[in-house]
Amino acid sequence: MLYRMERLIGMSIRASDEDIGSDEDIGKVEDVYFDDHRWGARYLVVDTGGWLGGRKVLISPIAIESIDWDKRCVQVTLTRQQVEASPPIDTDKPVSRQHEVDFLGYYGYPSYWGGPFMWGTSSYPYPQRPTLAVPGANGSLNERAHSAADPHLRSALELIDYHLQTTDALMGQVEDFLVDNESWAIRYIVVDTRSWWSGKHVVISPQWITRVDWAERLVYVDVARETVRGAPEYDPSSDYSRAHEASLYRHYQRPGYWQ
Repeated sequence: MLYRMERLIGMSIRASDEDIGSDEDIGKVEDVYFDDHRWGARYLVVDTGGWLGGRKVLISPIAIESIDWDKRCVQVTLTRQQVEASPPIDTDKPVSRQHEVDFLGYYGYPSYWGGPFMWGTSSYPYPQRPTLAVPGANGSLNERAHSAADPHLRSALELIDYHLQTTDALMGQVEDFLVDNESWAIRYIVVDTRSWWSGKHVVISPQWITRVDWAERLVYVDVARETVRGAPEYDPSSDYSRAHEASLYRHYQRPGYWQ
């Protein structure tokens, strides 16, 4: 299933040792950090309010047990004490790879950059590293961290309102993201083109993004303006099914990621 990332913002985080029905929670989701290399949602940024003196913490999808969309609550496998003792991270500054190493090491999580798949040696955010042997995935977490000197962690909210630059024209603005609820891969960016064509939304796969200019607030894609203009319209009020995805990829004459 694909869901709009904006639905996560404002959700409560419930620890594993909190009583059912309790009004207490760890905090509320303020942002989502993703990496602009593999386009995976890596962390929920949680505002703990007055509980930790306003300190913000990161929650990995590895720790998420379930999401109650109706009650707007994310149940995690962590206790309040675990979260309280987690390494401090200043979310007002870029999160360095060393901070990630400290965070993942504290919780005993595998690194997502330590292999060829979305989550390193797995396509899904599992709490334990699978036994699958992957060439080049050996070495300690610190060794892999230092070998990846250029981290790609970005704020999802920062990308909102960036303009889309096609191969031949500027058009549309980033409005949201569609995320896979199992792999936490960002499958599409939602683009609002209503300033160009009345009432039209489209989606663009990150596979078609050539680069993001963070200074100029531009997302470059290797598709032409008229191709985007003729793409199937995205309806924000309905679920985006595999049939919608298949129609989209046929329009762009590209193989679907599921193939």
